[in-house]
Amino acid sequence: MAVSIDRFMKGATAIGKAMGVTLKHLGTKPVTTEYPNEPVPVYPRFRGKHELRRYDNGMERCIGCMLCEAACPTDAIYVDASENDPNNPTSPGERYAKTYEINLLRCVFCGDCEEACPTEAIVLGHDFAMANYNRRDFILTKDSLLNPGDPNVVIRPE
Repeated sequence: MAVSIDRFMKGATAIGKAMGVTLKHLGTKPVTTEYPNEPVPVYPRFRGKHELRRYDNGMERCIGCMLCEAACPTDAIYVDASENDPNNPTSPGERYAKTYEINLLRCVFCGDCEEACPTEAIVLGHDFAMANYNRRDFILTKDSLLNPGDPNVVIRPE
């Protein structure tokens, strides 16, 4: 009989501790973010969807040097460079990227393309919502890279 009372007390103590943890967290705010209604906090160094940048005057930063393509360890980047029209230049250099594509199915978001770019044309942004139903939609073209849109994120402190 004394053994069953001892087991009952140990069990009641364990249940009491578990209920204490539950009651302690009952009044706290949940950790869950109601995405897409609320922005998601990301760190400043978060590597998300790629973006091609422009200068303030509207010219493309990419000069078609193809260093990003050479630096990519998974061959996810394809650049086809062409000569700039002197009367209507696309970029400040002699060449520009006529075709710029990134295959997100191959990309590992390492950031080597960003580091290799001498003009800081390609950057990894903060957009993480890249789900698609079609495999072709995972190939980012130059138009989609130049016009990335605003991600629904908040930059949190490091």
